[in-house]
Amino acid sequence: MEKLAEACERVAGTTKKLEKTAVVADYLKSRTPGDAAVSAVFLSGRPFPVWEETTLQVGGALLWRTVSELSGKTEHELTAAYRRHGDLGAVAAEVLPARSGGSELGATEVQEKFRQIAAARGPAAKGALVRDLLSQVTPLEAKYIIKTMTGDLRIGLKESLVEEAIAKAYSGTLTEVQRANMLLGDIGETLKLAADGRLAQAQMRLFHPLGFMLASPAESAEEALSYFENAAVEDKYDGIRAQAHFAGGEVRIFSRTRDEITESFPELPDALAGLPQDAILDGEIVAWSYLAGETGRAVPFSALQQRLGRKKVSDEMIRRVPVAYLVFDLLYAGGDLLIDRPLRERGKILDELLSGPRKAVKVRPPGAQGRLTFDSEEQTAPALVIRAPVFQAASPEELDQLFEAAQARGNEGLMIKDPESAYTPGKRGKSWLKLKRELATLDVVVKAVEYGHGKRIGVLSDYTFAVWDGDRLVNIGKAYSGLTDAEIAEMSKWFLEHTVEDQGFRLIVEPKIVLEVAFNNMMRSDRHESGFALRFPRIVRIRTDKLPEDADTIERARELYEHQKN
Repeated sequence: MEKLAEACERVAGTTKKLEKTAVVADYLKSRTPGDAAVSAVFLSGRPFPVWEETTLQVGGALLWRTVSELSGKTEHELTAAYRRHGDLGAVAAEVLPARSGGSELGATEVQEKFRQIAAARGPAAKGALVRDLLSQVTPLEAKYIIKTMTGDLRIGLKESLVEEAIAKAYSGTLTEVQRANMLLGDIGETLKLAADGRLAQAQMRLFHPLGFMLASPAESAEEALSYFENAAVEDKYDGIRAQAHFAGGEVRIFSRTRDEITESFPELPDALAGLPQDAILDGEIVAWSYLAGETGRAVPFSALQQRLGRKKVSDEMIRRVPVAYLVFDLLYAGGDLLIDRPLRERGKILDELLSGPRKAVKVRPPGAQGRLTFDSEEQTAPALVIRAPVFQAASPEELDQLFEAAQARGNEGLMIKDPESAYTPGKRGKSWLKLKRELATLDVVVKAVEYGHGKRIGVLSDYTFAVWDGDRLVNIGKAYSGLTDAEIAEMSKWFLEHTVEDQGFRLIVEPKIVLEVAFNNMMRSDRHESGFALRFPRIVRIRTDKLPEDADTIERARELYEHQKN
């Protein structure tokens, strides 16, 4: 583990991509294939391969407490160290007592201890194992063990660079390495195949999420059509991106962050289980209303929010917030990986897949009172699996008309796609574009600020802001994007000079700074005292032209919330 930690330090010490790749490649070649395989997983910023369901379930508080106990430092000393580094691993390297020589633990042994931690029940048992592990290693090793446990190396090394290093170390092509890693969901297993010269033998492993193809924003219909003449156009839905895997009657659903979310939508597996062949679908899960007619329509994300993050979704919740899975792409079907085929071809195969024989999903139109009704044998609301409608546009005027129609249906805007485009997992290019308009902006007052992380270590870049409720300010959101580095540095100096209460990582500041904040939509929320939360808030500008008392009110927030519902 010491050699791996030293390699990580060298990677962190250069900004040059080729140097980073060379350091990793040299390190991997110096290890046995087994140890190199585990190291590749660690270098990708995770304790276990992507496809595994194993999780450590060790929170930051437990790690903080363990570092505190092993170091003997006070809370004030640890907080000061965290402010300097913005990373608990780096804090551990500074405050833990030095050991003579390195530890005897290699990467393989550390991963085995990770598995013991993952298998332990309860924070006490996990804490004892974490303490035992960190007490056996040097401060430098502890730094990267903690970074791996938290899933954030912060050394400028992405998994794509580890793939390049594997190709360099074992004389495979980068394309072969990338494809094998995508199919397997295990960069360690990919390394072993590369070492044996067997990359071409990689087989698709279902039930691990592939990377999602991403879209770039377009400012206008004219810009969107400047990249390709004829466009396949879909509504941009206000839900959550979801990848569904089906094989052998089993269905599992993954979010864009590659977390499994099947348990949040227990009715969807039944709706997908009758597909005629194994498949991986890409689409959007939305809250669905049947009040608009027999077909129904998607409703704002605020309704779907009630379904997310729940270990158990009650029948009542399923009845109250029905969902639909709007499918717009097909990545794999019947043993064939389809991502290299053009979108138009994938679309035809998807149409055939969803129109073929499968288990029927019973949906009955609204009753006389406008309520959803069900067959007597059904105890919960049905789920819909819908092929997302695709339109065609060849002119800005046609796109504008489709945009207005999408918003009239309550959707965010448009997705504009090149019919000839391949599906590129995890990449953002100009083959897929998104055209949307933000709901509105609010002028808000900053009440609290927090120290940033990563590139923003040592500066106050996370702002909690509020609107007026009578004569008091009530929090409505938090944002950290939108300002330039120069603006953040200038504001950090101001906030430090106008701090009312120092809470360590968080400062309560004088409520004098007004920001204009844009957002996609607004949700009801108990998290903020205003009763609302903003989705994807972004700072538009600092309103130096406005006094705090000129900021928006809770009444204005309510108006925007009601407007988006209509």
